[in-house]
Amino acid sequence: MKLAPISRNAPAQILDGLTTAVISLDANLRVVSINSTAETVFGVSRRYAIGELVSQAILQLQPHTSRLQEAMRAGTGFVERELQLRKAGDEPITVDCTVTPLTLGRGVGLLIEILPLDRHMRISRDELLLAQQEASRELIRNLAHEIKNPLGGIRGAAQLLERDFPDSEHREYTRVIIREVDRLQNLVNRLLGPNRVPQKAPVNVHEVLEHVRQLVEAEAPEGVRFLRDYDPSIPDLIGDREQLIQAVLNIVRNAFQAVDGDGCIALRSRTRRQYTIGGTRHRLVAQIDIEDDGPGIPPSMIDKIFYPMVTMRPEGTGLGLPISQYLVHTHGGLIECKSRPGSTVFSIFLPLDKRAGAMA
Repeated sequence: MKLAPISRNAPAQILDGLTTAVISLDANLRVVSINSTAETVFGVSRRYAIGELVSQAILQLQPHTSRLQEAMRAGTGFVERELQLRKAGDEPITVDCTVTPLTLGRGVGLLIEILPLDRHMRISRDELLLAQQEASRELIRNLAHEIKNPLGGIRGAAQLLERDFPDSEHREYTRVIIREVDRLQNLVNRLLGPNRVPQKAPVNVHEVLEHVRQLVEAEAPEGVRFLRDYDPSIPDLIGDREQLIQAVLNIVRNAFQAVDGDGCIALRSRTRRQYTIGGTRHRLVAQIDIEDDGPGIPPSMIDKIFYPMVTMRPEGTGLGLPISQYLVHTHGGLIECKSRPGSTVFSIFLPLDKRAGAMA
């Protein structure tokens, strides 16, 4: 087989294909080149960055300018592990940073390699969350089946007693037994989650969000406000409309209860490219954010909210969020949560590629 010749642009294409951010600087610490990953990580375009001082082009590196100047003067590199880079107003990012002296033509410069660790840390966290969810569901499934069998026997015995003692006094007691058994049966069924096979077809995520918004808005007092910020370019995904509505509805109702009759609930949609969910990398993912300005979730609870029967409300069942996580997981997605006082954000990530729609 004859191989095609490598083009002159191959080095730039190779750099753009790396998952490491690569930046080269000249002797004056001006940006000479920047690859696609660096553009994404730092939110800057190469057209703007090239030719600018690195401290101006990439604000996250501004506090480290003196260290870069020293490396240039001494002609020696350095490595920083788990370095926190931040820009005003943005979340900090954790990276491994390697700086190496570089020869640029007849001059000298620096090569900066930055490996974002947040993605790897998030993948590990997602995989652990999914494993915990699966183990929890398996335990609940086994317990639920063990509980359902004696409940059926109790209900049957109560019906026989009702038949043998039809007088009103005994009938009142048997009715209580049957009602309580039915209530427990219903709780067990909810613990088991949806038992029907998903009916997957093209679904518009904004139609799902609007349907849920209208449902909750109809029961909300005037003090609750809904904000919408949708990305109209998001294509349809392959999914079960009713299950997705249920997943979103559980989260929006939680937000509604968190604001307690006076607050704001924001619904946002965005696309994420080359995004990893539970170890699987997807070309395109829809991100749906549901944010409320309530008091927030205590740090001690944030890692437990997706477990069944965990709730912060006396009247809550603790089943809404686990069911939402399960329904989203059957679509190849995942739900994450970040919370602080005044801002709780549940983010639903749903793959938009065809292989996700084929999942059971």
